[in-house]
Amino acid sequence: MTRRSVEAASVSPDRVTMPRLAAGAGAAILTVALLAGAAAPATAAPGAAADAVSSAAGVASAGAAAAGAATAGPLAAVGSGETGPENRPELRRALQRLVDAGAVGAQLRVTDENGTWTGTAGRRSLGGHGGVPADGRFRIGSATKTITATIVLQLVAEGRIGLDDPVAGVVPLDGLDPRITVRMLLQHTSGLLSYSGAIDADGTYVPGIAGTLDELMANRLRGHEPEELVRYALDRPARFEPGTAWEYSNTNYTLAVLLVEALTGESYGQQVAERIVRPLGLRDTFAPGDRTAIPGPHAHAYYRFADGHVEDVTRMNPSGFAGAGDLISTTADLGTFATALAAGELLPSALLEEMRTPLAGSGVPVYGEYGLGLFVQDLGPGCGVVVSHNGGLPGYATLMYTSPDGATTLTGSVNYTDDATNSLAPEFIATTAHLTREVFCA
Repeated sequence: MTRRSVEAASVSPDRVTMPRLAAGAGAAILTVALLAGAAAPATAAPGAAADAVSSAAGVASAGAAAAGAATAGPLAAVGSGETGPENRPELRRALQRLVDAGAVGAQLRVTDENGTWTGTAGRRSLGGHGGVPADGRFRIGSATKTITATIVLQLVAEGRIGLDDPVAGVVPLDGLDPRITVRMLLQHTSGLLSYSGAIDADGTYVPGIAGTLDELMANRLRGHEPEELVRYALDRPARFEPGTAWEYSNTNYTLAVLLVEALTGESYGQQVAERIVRPLGLRDTFAPGDRTAIPGPHAHAYYRFADGHVEDVTRMNPSGFAGAGDLISTTADLGTFATALAAGELLPSALLEEMRTPLAGSGVPVYGEYGLGLFVQDLGPGCGVVVSHNGGLPGYATLMYTSPDGATTLTGSVNYTDDATNSLAPEFIATTAHLTREVFCA
């Protein structure tokens, strides 16, 4: 796969920036900041951030692995299991490693030339005795972005809009810069502030619509309209001139929802069903809108507030992350989608190539550079390239990786106790790296 140079994208090399994290802001912030929620210290007032010490690599990975509230010992013997054509002890150990480090539970699915292997470890809930359901549904967080990008690119393929056409020509919002194109939304080069908040390079906190993370979780049943989220960003200064830098922003993908709805006359959820779910025969993937429950089998998510008390946050209103992190799915459905996308079943080859052509210098080190709704990463000799988009909402973390031809996929979910610490970041980063090399390297 080629790389789109910063010059070709009109992006100055010194303006390719990544979200940064204030010291002590914590894993929960990391989850929400990059993967779909609100980048705000759990209790600190806006602007009170300390030194910016974590790059987007930490944002993406650490948030997806916040510490669990139960001890590793009792969890180790509960709810483990695997199915598949061969014994994969290295995958089983990696799952257990996450649980031993404090996650409540984890599930993993790998499909390759040998067939499909599934495994689980830990519990479905704190204090419970049931294991994690291998077919359990979960909130996929920013893995939603790949599905949103696919729908937008299908509309491009149908000639309804051009990839380099201005968004304002279809979504005429007051204050929307007419220079912002469809490509800039999908590539995160629009300059729009993320309504989830941001951290400047000097550590200054730029607040999001939800305020602090404790406030977000205390008000987790509150709904938001996509227009409200986008308006929050439009009413505030842009991060940079359109097309001159890169910064991950949930606003881009919620604005893409408004674009999809304007072009089709249907809701985003209807388009997900018509263009992705039904053609691929997916059984457990849907846009929940403002519905707060996860129907069917699922593991539970938790959040530890600053005062130390822990709440089950499985029920939450995901409308505050429309098109950027709101979908519900399973490891099986995500694997089917990733395979179909990579195999060219959802997009013409030219647009699939655009999607997988990363912008040089963009992205997150542990995931690679960013294309259009996908990270592209070269794992090195003997491994080759993988494409991915992981995700998370408080208490849930998602893995979604595939080889360029779709023959090998890795999908997974971790349920855990989110909080304002960063204790499991090194372990999660190491485990994710181990899993990808184990699955995709010869």
